[in-house]
Amino acid sequence: MDKGYEKERFEKLGIKISVAIRFRQFCKKMSKSQSMTLLLMIDFFEGNGISPAESMGPHMETLEKRMSLLIKKRINGMIAIMKDIEKNQTKPTVAMIQSLFEEAEPSKKKLILEKEIPKQKNEIRFREKLKNDNEL
Repeated sequence: MDKGYEKERFEKLGIKISVAIRFRQFCKKMSKSQSMTLLLMIDFFEGNGISPAESMGPHMETLEKRMSLLIKKRINGMIAIMKDIEKNQTKPTVAMIQSLFEEAEPSKKKLILEKEIPKQKNEIRFREKLKNDNEL
């Protein structure tokens, strides 16, 4: 049974025998019931705005253009989604992880009670007076 159409009753259509045989073969190829195959065909023609009586030449080109536009729109949509994810999720997460793993030394502040110890210099503060120094 066809899903969604179980409670509907069947209707007879007047179809030539040769057409009915070809249609049944096509239904077997599609692995669908005759009703579902016919419904898919009608949906295809209506959805794409084409008529089975017209030649597919110019309509096929417009179909290709429509499909390429749809594909471009979908690709642009995907790019926008990926950029949004990168901007709002990936970059902040990476920044937080980097800040956690960076080794930042804490600033060394002097304690209030700590005294400064002067470094010893090799200066001579006092010098012994020599006899020759007076003469100068």
